[in-house]
Amino acid sequence: MGRVFLTVLHRDLQLAFRRRSDVWTTLSFFLVAASLFPLAVSPERDTLRGMAPGILWVAALLSSTLSLGRLFALDHADGTLEQLLLSPEPLSLIVLSKVVAHWLVSGLPLVLLSPLLALQYDLPTPAIAVLTGSLALGTPVLSLVGAIGAALTLGLQGGGVLVNLLVLPLLVPVLIFGAGSVVAHGSGQGLAAHFYLLAALLAFTLVVAPWAAAHSLKVSVG
Repeated sequence: MGRVFLTVLHRDLQLAFRRRSDVWTTLSFFLVAASLFPLAVSPERDTLRGMAPGILWVAALLSSTLSLGRLFALDHADGTLEQLLLSPEPLSLIVLSKVVAHWLVSGLPLVLLSPLLALQYDLPTPAIAVLTGSLALGTPVLSLVGAIGAALTLGLQGGGVLVNLLVLPLLVPVLIFGAGSVVAHGSGQGLAAHFYLLAALLAFTLVVAPWAAAHSLKVSVG
């Protein structure tokens, strides 16, 4: 099982690096969206610090959903997905490996880039560390939940838009707890509760999402 997981992960990473434009699109959107907000609001330091967690988290959420429509679409188009469905290996394990590959090329770069973007909001170093930690816990949830939406909308006309409409409301708790952890830390309330909730969401979706996405794929592909 581990060999199948690593094989699919390696294959998807190779395909992602061949299509570097997809990776750059996600990073560029995150960079541009997070950089435009300071130009549109007051340059006052306290205002920027107060808005930074919400802005950076919303930008990360929207950026990570940009590539969800292609999570299974390319494999579906070239017939690879049908072969994977016929494989004797657990489909949920294959889905999990594809989700991990998606997070490595679309979620992890956002986590690594976020401290740099946080500097333009003049966030203090401890707040930047909390923001980075919350994104590290939350962005995998975005990929896991997004996989369910991508599987449900596979093959539908306008699936790229539908998957966002389907997934974004489900990701609101991640947004609230992620941005809330930075705000709570800044106000001296402590961030443990928010991080525990993010970790619980990650553990829950890690168990449920691959299974749900696998069953959704069987329904969508038929």
